[in-house]
Amino acid sequence: MSVDAFSAPGTFYRGNLHTHSTRSDGKISPEEVCKRYRERGYDFICLSDHFMQHYDYPIVDTTPYRTNSFTTILGAECHAMATEAGEHWHILAVGLPLDFEPNLPGETGPQIAQRCLNAGAFVAIPHPEWYGLTMADAATIPGAHAVEVYNHTSQVRQARGGGAYYLDNLLTSGRRINALAADDAHWFLDTDQNRDAFGGWVMVKAEQNEPEALLASLKNGHYYSTQGPTIDNIAVNGDTLTVECSKSMQIMVVGRGSKNEAISGVDMTSAEFPLKKFAGDWCRVMVMAADGKLAWSNPIYPR
Repeated sequence: MSVDAFSAPGTFYRGNLHTHSTRSDGKISPEEVCKRYRERGYDFICLSDHFMQHYDYPIVDTTPYRTNSFTTILGAECHAMATEAGEHWHILAVGLPLDFEPNLPGETGPQIAQRCLNAGAFVAIPHPEWYGLTMADAATIPGAHAVEVYNHTSQVRQARGGGAYYLDNLLTSGRRINALAADDAHWFLDTDQNRDAFGGWVMVKAEQNEPEALLASLKNGHYYSTQGPTIDNIAVNGDTLTVECSKSMQIMVVGRGSKNEAISGVDMTSAEFPLKKFAGDWCRVMVMAADGKLAWSNPIYPR
């Protein structure tokens, strides 16, 4: 039986959920951001400018830039003091209304995260490695849907783009939370050789390429994340997990602690793994292409 992201009805749509424009600290206009993603073959984006007083609390209306084949979800990257390290919180909120209220007096990160959830948003924990977010921090926002396992800008600018270790610690603690790859593009680097965009995205299974349908699929975990490789199917049959994917050099299943299974080869497009060691716990799939780029499934919970 295919896991939910692959058995759900619909089509996979390519999208980026985290990017910036001149409405906050990005270098190009909202219209140009949408144009560039559309021309690169994306089906949708969320323009998530920094929701801060310094930028006049923008929820950018990107509806004028939608087309018959490209859509946008409204959202923002919200902020409040303070993480355990004394930093401003970064809360990625995909699916906010245009009239979402500015920060309330004395509002904390967990409080604004809850307001985003109450407003119907898909809420993610962005770039945890980039600013040293702790497990204690994550515990204060229990409603978050996902963790960024890869943030492209944090990787190409500071070599701190990872988040899989953070995700795995949360899963091991008993938290059920999904993965997310995103650009966080600011357009500071914009050459063919070095660009902070088009490096990490989600493939969302939905019946329509429309904001409400995409948002529902994100909340249901009906997607996978990637830097390029495709995951065509993941199925569980009894105590066996089967993966079908684009050509790869390694297909992996990882779980609690050091639990793992991996098969390596040349141009592999499928693999089977025993699930016995992951039974009653969690595991997740990764696919690595010959160029080292990865795709990540959301966690799977074998019985």
